[in-house]
Amino acid sequence: MNVADTRKLPRADVEVTLMGLGCAQMGNLYRVTSYAESEGAFKAAWDAGIRYFDTAPFYGYTRSERRVGTMLTDLPRDSYTLSTKVGRIMTPDETVGEEEDGYIQPLPFRPVYDYTHDGIMRSFEASQQRLGILKPDILYVHDIGRMTHGDRHDHYWSQLTDGGGFRALGKLRDEGSTRAIGLGVNEWQAVRDAMDVFDIDVSMLAGRYTLLEQDSLPLMDECARRGIGIVVAGPFNSGILAGNRKFNYADAPADILARVDGLRAACEEQGVSLQSAALHFPLTHPAVVTVVSGARTAEQITANVAWFSEIIPASFWTELRHRGLIAEGVPLPRAGA
Repeated sequence: MNVADTRKLPRADVEVTLMGLGCAQMGNLYRVTSYAESEGAFKAAWDAGIRYFDTAPFYGYTRSERRVGTMLTDLPRDSYTLSTKVGRIMTPDETVGEEEDGYIQPLPFRPVYDYTHDGIMRSFEASQQRLGILKPDILYVHDIGRMTHGDRHDHYWSQLTDGGGFRALGKLRDEGSTRAIGLGVNEWQAVRDAMDVFDIDVSMLAGRYTLLEQDSLPLMDECARRGIGIVVAGPFNSGILAGNRKFNYADAPADILARVDGLRAACEEQGVSLQSAALHFPLTHPAVVTVVSGARTAEQITANVAWFSEIIPASFWTELRHRGLIAEGVPLPRAGA
């Protein structure tokens, strides 16, 4: 596979490259990332043929959108695909500290959840200003779900339904302000629930359909049946499939470490890098249109592209299933994919 190859969303006139660049690191996720580093990562991605870029107001408390917009607006608008997110109003606040929500030196705009009709419209209009781009191709509702909101979930979900949030998204799509709408979440159950009440086109699912975790398979199959595209983010599951010991942004538990050790052993026996397998695996499901991975530097982009370009023998995937490392019913990559 080549990162520059494209797939089209089944129900919207949007194409994405098989690999996309997630831009949370441009917002100083976990450590300060200079503008020069961000620009280097962006240029390396562009030079490799990556043309799908994902950002959000939350990343760096608006810093990521500002940086991505500065880079993209120098390029022809029809040469790339851009997604951003709604669901938080970024409110000026001089009490924002040196580290907030994992972002270092965030800009002085504190996020306030708002999934109502007016909240969605305000969030979208502010993103237009920061990006300098009037019509992002994809608009995701960011971080709706019980994992994020706990016992406040029903309150925020009602803002999307009874409060007109979904209606605002539909209006933006119908008027051509965006071409596709959906959710950007870490829990597949939220996507399933949204499909039952609104006509979404695509959703970004982070870390839930990966080489390590396939509990979301029923949702994936239903999305394929309905023609709803899935953008797989976090294919390395917070980095544990890329060499660190983190899972879901925390230290990995013993059972996850054991499973990763099993995957790594199978990779070593057949001469396959674990990172390559992690990037290839999600794209075999018919619902998946692209895999999005973050990168802080040009060197990280180069490594991701090299892993993506590896050829993996069909026997490798068969062996993983034989060892119980891939769930039954999961479609496997074809030979040479």
